[in-house]
Amino acid sequence: MKAKPLTSTQKYIAANIPNIKDFPIKGIQFKDVTGLMVNTKAYRMVIDEIIRMVKKYQYDVIVAPESRGFWFSLPVAYQLKKSFVPIRKAGKLPRPTIGLEYTIEYGKAKIEIIKKDIKPGARVLIIDDLLATGGTVIAAIKLIRQLRATPVAAIFVINLPDLPGKKNVEKTGVSVQSIIDLPGK
Repeated sequence: MKAKPLTSTQKYIAANIPNIKDFPIKGIQFKDVTGLMVNTKAYRMVIDEIIRMVKKYQYDVIVAPESRGFWFSLPVAYQLKKSFVPIRKAGKLPRPTIGLEYTIEYGKAKIEIIKKDIKPGARVLIIDDLLATGGTVIAAIKLIRQLRATPVAAIFVINLPDLPGKKNVEKTGVSVQSIIDLPGK
């Protein structure tokens, strides 16, 4: 699938995301969003764009998977005065959790969320850095639903339209948006 043409803002953001060939394994084209952090203008543009995108949704809490999702969701939660709940790798959270093992692009992973941090009936917004196959965000959606809360949208800095992530996540009934679509795997 061909990526949509980028706006000037999207071009500036994309120019600050280095593409690292064969990381973490051969054949992966890793989009290094840490490049956004060292450029204050690019980082602010990303945060401002996410804030603009999420204003149309009604939600109570923001969640993000460890760790790059934290980098974008925490400033948004702070600015919009929303609570933030981390979704972490297994064994990293100190209170009772629920967890889920799932498949990622190059292996398996398990994520957990603290049981009491999302109340039944809460409306939840998910923010992450990149959408590839959708494994992590689909696992997050399942955890949110196990807590009897409603995931309303998943927001990403980058979507890789050459991979099926957006289609896979949309099959769950959750709205998906990204700031930019970049080619590659």
